[in-house]
Amino acid sequence: WAIGETILMAFIGTFGGALIALPLAFLAAKNFSPFRAVRFFMRRIFDFIRGVDALIFTIMLARAFGPGPMTGALAILITDTGTFGKLFSETLENVDNKQIEGVKSTGARKLQQYRFGVLPQVTPVILSLVLYYFESNTRSATIIGAITGGGIGLMLTQAMITQKDWEEVSYYIILIILMVMLMDWVSGQIRTRLIKGTESLEL
Repeated sequence: WAIGETILMAFIGTFGGALIALPLAFLAAKNFSPFRAVRFFMRRIFDFIRGVDALIFTIMLARAFGPGPMTGALAILITDTGTFGKLFSETLENVDNKQIEGVKSTGARKLQQYRFGVLPQVTPVILSLVLYYFESNTRSATIIGAITGGGIGLMLTQAMITQKDWEEVSYYIILIILMVMLMDWVSGQIRTRLIKGTESLEL
């Protein structure tokens, strides 16, 4: 259960951050946001959030809302919102306008242009980025869990502080390594399929 709690912490933080960052990224992308002041403001917000480490957000949120797995998930979510906002906006700035113009020529409205002209181009890249950070955040959630009181990180910390049998400490460390290896393999497999799918579409 502790491992599941750690993975859930990373999942909520990563995918929650991605869902918040995607619409904000349109405001930061110069080819979708005509107002320079809005673009500048959004990019500075992303820079500020990215500049603060997730552990600092974890400590701040733990003091404000108390310890718990959701506090850790929220810390990851805030940090990833800034990171994804920057990465997604750069991805949006590299879309092929010909596909958008093709959809526009059919009389499609603005939202339909985004739905059929933009999202199909950026979805593989965005999913690949989200999966990579989900894998990375699984490791981070272990450390964050030790601070907020949740997941396998808490159990490892308690075992070390109470000076229990070091076999138990080793057991938790092995579980963490296996968890990271599993997430790395699953994430890698999905990203590979996404990349191959994108290449086949281009061909």
